[in-house]
Amino acid sequence: MAIMDDGMRRAPTTGDPAHDFMSMMIPHHQGAIDMAKAILVHSNDRELRNLAQGIIVEQQNEINVMRAWLQRYQAAHGARADSTNADTRKDSHATH
Repeated sequence: MAIMDDGMRRAPTTGDPAHDFMSMMIPHHQGAIDMAKAILVHSNDRELRNLAQGIIVEQQNEINVMRAWLQRYQAAHGARADSTNADTRKDSHATH
């Protein structure tokens, strides 16, 4: 959770809610993947393992969609999309 939270805080933001959502959701989804992988290593519960495997597949697919969206956004918005706005990121995900 701490790694995911740090990744979300460090995600590049522009102040555009759509961009910032996509940018911050990537580490959020990666956190879910990491937790699901831990279940595969540490659990023999078939139902839980099936759920974890589904989470890994779905969340990775969604990360791929978000990365593609961000590439299109950056192509359309140029250097402005590469800027980081720490003020909009500060404690933005502390309650999730």
